[in-house]
Amino acid sequence: MKFAVIVFPGSNCDLDMYHAIKDELGEEAEYVWHDTHDLSGYDGILLPGGFSYGDYLRAGAIARFAGVMDEVRKAAEAGKPVLGVCNGFQILTEAGLLPGMLMRNKDLKFTCRTVSLKVENAHTLFTNEYKEGEEIRIPVAHGEGNYYCDDATYQHLKDNNQIVFTYAEDFNGSRNNIAGIINERGNVLGMMPHPERAVSDLIGGTDGLPLFRSIVKQWRESHVSHA
Repeated sequence: MKFAVIVFPGSNCDLDMYHAIKDELGEEAEYVWHDTHDLSGYDGILLPGGFSYGDYLRAGAIARFAGVMDEVRKAAEAGKPVLGVCNGFQILTEAGLLPGMLMRNKDLKFTCRTVSLKVENAHTLFTNEYKEGEEIRIPVAHGEGNYYCDDATYQHLKDNNQIVFTYAEDFNGSRNNIAGIINERGNVLGMMPHPERAVSDLIGGTDGLPLFRSIVKQWRESHVSHA
């Protein structure tokens, strides 16, 4: 499986994402610059964390207009897996690929630590290697990770089982402790915690690795012949 790691001016977690795919997962990965106009050669799209375009205006507000985003949208519409982590999640909401928005943390401070998450939906292409209700430990590093949506949107997310991860405790103000959501089709995931920073015991744990394994497993079941 071949992944595109999208690089915006200001991305700073692209190296971590590349390492997770290439070195820990053993799959193909390439850095793809923000002005690229063809993602057809990739099976999965990864939008890493960082501070795209300096997070001016709002986090992700400028990146949504980057040339590559038209291709990201096409990939999503084609059913390819699209994962946005931290700033990548913010970009996906700004681009309308996921509902809601990310606001400043409730204490208005940047938070960088490892937190506990609950796997709310283990039946997605991103979470099939986890167990329903499983608690995992994943690092966070954000100043604008406070997920907000209106009542109707929240009810829709809940009714359609689109809430994938929740925080075990409320530290940033996110509505109902939401940490990650998917689109209705189930092939676009946005999450604030960094699974790519939890893929090796050398860096504190491997609880993020099953997320990437889940993507590859689903892709192989759909594309690789069992003959």
